[in-house]
Amino acid sequence: MAAKKAATKAATKAKAPPAEEVVASDSADAEVRPAKRVKIGAAKTPAREKTACALTIAGLDPGGGAGIAADLRAFHRAGVFGCAALAVTTVQSTNGIISVRALPSKEVIAQIDEVVGAQNICAVKTGALGSAANVKAVAAFLHAQDLPWVVDPVMVASRGDAALLDKSALSAMRDALIPGAALVTANVPEAEALTGITIKGLEDALEAAGMIVALGARAAMVKGGHMTTKECVDLIVTDDGSVIELATPRLPISKLLHGGGCTLSALITARLARGDSLKTAITWSKRTLLPALEDLVDVGGKLRVIVL
Repeated sequence: MAAKKAATKAATKAKAPPAEEVVASDSADAEVRPAKRVKIGAAKTPAREKTACALTIAGLDPGGGAGIAADLRAFHRAGVFGCAALAVTTVQSTNGIISVRALPSKEVIAQIDEVVGAQNICAVKTGALGSAANVKAVAAFLHAQDLPWVVDPVMVASRGDAALLDKSALSAMRDALIPGAALVTANVPEAEALTGITIKGLEDALEAAGMIVALGARAAMVKGGHMTTKECVDLIVTDDGSVIELATPRLPISKLLHGGGCTLSALITARLARGDSLKTAITWSKRTLLPALEDLVDVGGKLRVIVL
């Protein structure tokens, strides 16, 4: 009996038609043919080069106009992947800044070390660091890397009296962070604090830029936004003695602008990460920034922000 059931089962299996597919035709009767089995697997993705990343070590502006938020927008506009390490937290908006708190240097370095160790960081920007301990720790970390870094020596917020850098940190910036920097981007008050001279015009700005290079920077930019010249002239001095003057129309935005210095230094950093020369990075960044300065965005509050 068991043998008979097995034979019946085998016969039924043998008579089972193969899986079929119907192929459309112009005739009333469609063509019927055995279906083909197709093995579907993951498509092979061609190997790609790693995307260039830029890292900002700076402060958080909850209003998004300056600091890390502005840097990340600039990184994206310049064509790199943006990374950020938080050094300072603030309470602020486009109405101004209320309070500042620097993070412990151990926490700052832990963030930087993790990102640099894992990702394709090609250039670094420093902004508001808050304390002497942070300046020294960040400087020591950067000197141990083979990476260009740009120093935006943020000391005081553009609006409000809250200091973004302790006075005790100024000497640490001069002695540790600026030496070796690819570029220092200082506005007039920052350049005066770093050099001790009063800047009234272009000759003073040129002298200040040279003094910052003498501290060990490969190049220094003294920006013309706070000067009263007809045009806004940024002066750049390099360690080989070259002087570059970049003049743009002076716009009536000084009382409205928020995040201009952050954005410029971040654009330059990103272009360095992409492999541009310093001069090319600076000129590209200035050309990119100017249209945005001419069309500041109102997001509420008293100040206007830059959208690239």
